[in-house]
Amino acid sequence: MEDFISSQMHVETGHGRSLLNRKMIFKILGILLCLEGMMFLVCTFVALFYKESDYIYFVYSMLINFGFGSLFLFLGKNADKSLSRRDGYFIVAFTWLLFTLFGMLPFYISGSIPTVTDAFFETMSGFTTTGASILDNIESLSKGMLFWRSFTQWIGGLGIVFFTIAILPIFGVGNQVLFSAEATGVNHDKIHPKISKMAKGLWMVYLILTVVEAFLLWIGGMNVFDAICHSFTSTATGGFSTKQSSIAYWDSAFIEYVITIFTLLAAINYSLYFLIFKGKPWQWLKDVETRYFLMSVGIVTAIITMALYFIKGYGLELAFRRAFFQVVTLHTSCGYATDDYTLWPPFTIILIVYIMFAGGCTGSTGGGVKSMRLLIILQNVKNEFNRLMHPRAVLPVKVNGHSVSSSTISTVTTFAMLYIICIVIGWFVFMVLGLQMTEALGIAVSSIGNSGPGFGSFGPAYSWNALPDAAKWVSSFLMLIGRLELFGILLMFAPSFWEKRK
Repeated sequence: MEDFISSQMHVETGHGRSLLNRKMIFKILGILLCLEGMMFLVCTFVALFYKESDYIYFVYSMLINFGFGSLFLFLGKNADKSLSRRDGYFIVAFTWLLFTLFGMLPFYISGSIPTVTDAFFETMSGFTTTGASILDNIESLSKGMLFWRSFTQWIGGLGIVFFTIAILPIFGVGNQVLFSAEATGVNHDKIHPKISKMAKGLWMVYLILTVVEAFLLWIGGMNVFDAICHSFTSTATGGFSTKQSSIAYWDSAFIEYVITIFTLLAAINYSLYFLIFKGKPWQWLKDVETRYFLMSVGIVTAIITMALYFIKGYGLELAFRRAFFQVVTLHTSCGYATDDYTLWPPFTIILIVYIMFAGGCTGSTGGGVKSMRLLIILQNVKNEFNRLMHPRAVLPVKVNGHSVSSSTISTVTTFAMLYIICIVIGWFVFMVLGLQMTEALGIAVSSIGNSGPGFGSFGPAYSWNALPDAAKWVSSFLMLIGRLELFGILLMFAPSFWEKRK
């Protein structure tokens, strides 16, 4: 092991150093595992509060995390604190895998989810805020297990690594590289010159939204436990519920509207909320991505409302509420359900595929391709048509008054094409594994978009338990690459990532 740590290679940041800063990687991963152990401690207190014997499984999991975390910290002694981008991508990728592997322990050890495949799938779906579940009787889980299930989504919402960026400086660790690797996207608005302070500020916004929503849900009729769990999963745009029938269990218009609004707020770029603190509460509406996202939600909601009202015979308010709720939860990649959209008029399926594909805004907890990328692609397509008529015209792509560089346009286009390719490959693999065409498409789009429900037998009225084990592992992989926006994980498979620079 010592040879592994001290092996010397040439890297991008200098000579005489290893390809990866392995000691620093061990140190950071050790800190993160210990932090996950502290999360298990919170769940232990929840189980003890409800006088459940399941608390002991969280204690076991916590001790295992602390054990491996301490080992990693020992291997990372006297680490060089500098990190390259290569180190950052490696840390982020393995953080999500380690958090999932160790995070599944309470489910597996307790027998709540008795197989490794199912426990890994459920935990990966939690941390990536996908919300797809293999559980057919959610209410059978203890309060402690239900809390952990919801907590995984809340922690995964703004990102495990992004969360720890605000904590790592306490241990003498902190780096822009980790933020860049975790918060991959089109652009990153720096609201504070120190990334750790920015992370703390964004998490404060996240916490405020969570607390306010929990309070409103409690007023609306949920008990304190359910209110907290659902505020965790809706603020994270995750979609896990404490009830098998999801939000439909309460049959409450107030609860549905509260969750819809807060899920919508969670899918907007979090850096824009700092404009509120600066006394510019309506300034964020000038953001072109926000306007596009809200317009998309509004148009699709209006179309489906009319379909439910005129074709399915819903009352007008019910048609609007069901359409608004389902469009928002799918457009934001949350995945709650109050209605089985697979029973809606067939043409609405096309709209549902679109909103699952589009996702939320950059810098939010939403999944999908993101509205900013779609905006850039649409503007670029428009410019190409105009260029055919005016070959000499200079037609820059602009976002919020700023021109988008050609390299950014190229990256966005490449991302969109790669995203579609991954969907097609996943679609094909799921069909090879025995799924029907529509069901395979729904699972592929939902997994990589971190949306939750799919179509057919894997729609909002069903769990994903019937998936073959191989399909669950493929789906878990798609969830992971979707959460880290493809490049963060697929980069690990590129030979150039492991090559020494000359």
